[in-house]
Amino acid sequence: MKKRLRILSFAVVFCMLLTLSACSGRTDVENGDSYIFGLNADRTGLIKVSYDISQEETGDAAEAMLEELKKASEEIEYTAAIPEDVEVQGCELKGSILDVDFSREYLEIENLEEKLMRAAVVQSLLRIEGIDGVSFTVDGVPLKDREGYLIGLMNEDDFVENTGSSPSSYQTDTLTLYFANSTGDKLVKQQMDVRYSSNISKEKLIVEKLMQGPAGGDAYPTINPDANLLSVASKDGICYVNFDSTFLTSAYDVVPELTIYSIVNSLVEGTSAVQVQITINGESNAKYMESVDLSQPLSANMDWVAVEENE
Repeated sequence: MKKRLRILSFAVVFCMLLTLSACSGRTDVENGDSYIFGLNADRTGLIKVSYDISQEETGDAAEAMLEELKKASEEIEYTAAIPEDVEVQGCELKGSILDVDFSREYLEIENLEEKLMRAAVVQSLLRIEGIDGVSFTVDGVPLKDREGYLIGLMNEDDFVENTGSSPSSYQTDTLTLYFANSTGDKLVKQQMDVRYSSNISKEKLIVEKLMQGPAGGDAYPTINPDANLLSVASKDGICYVNFDSTFLTSAYDVVPELTIYSIVNSLVEGTSAVQVQITINGESNAKYMESVDLSQPLSANMDWVAVEENE
């Protein structure tokens, strides 16, 4: 009789453990757990989903994760980040940058859901060691936003953590930017009012606005418009700005130092950065126009700024 009671007690405890295990879903992510992002049930926000990120080759880990990001959820608390009708046509790792190509159905995703999907996929992939940036293409064509602007490279500075909420809020600010004067030998200051998504870092916003050029007045652009901004990140008081090699070719008749210090001065004045490190394809062993050494972080240099007439 006692033996039967012990067996019955064990069976009850075992059933309780099974019940507790069933109640513990993939969205019960604790500090230190490995995870990816899905979308909540009504697809209006992000939600963490437990996922064991493999330690295999970076490219293989990315392919496996993309499959997981598309896999239909078996729980009601979350949905897959990538919609069922959107196919991942491939991914290619170039250095530390992952290019992901989607089928044309991607372009049919509603605006808010697209932003959330993009945030979920990019933030998940960036959790893989060896991936520092992600770019999207659709049928091989670089992704553009609803206004026709290239999305370009995305990294952790492009997104705030929007778990359970929408990443579509905007904020306004006034930027102090430095452009070239009419003779191309001095910098001039220009104030620019901007409205931008809270998902983009102020550092990246400043560089993008410099690349777009001044808003009229007696100011002129300094950065080659064909240059591609690969990434912008800040750490320990240094802002790291990474361009492709096109940046090294000047498109304007300006002193080489103006291009560099338009970036450095604008970032140091407008952010918490103390110095700026400009890299080319992730490498710092370069000289701009064979004149300005980019091997070390640079501090602001106001000697290149023209003295205002009222000073």
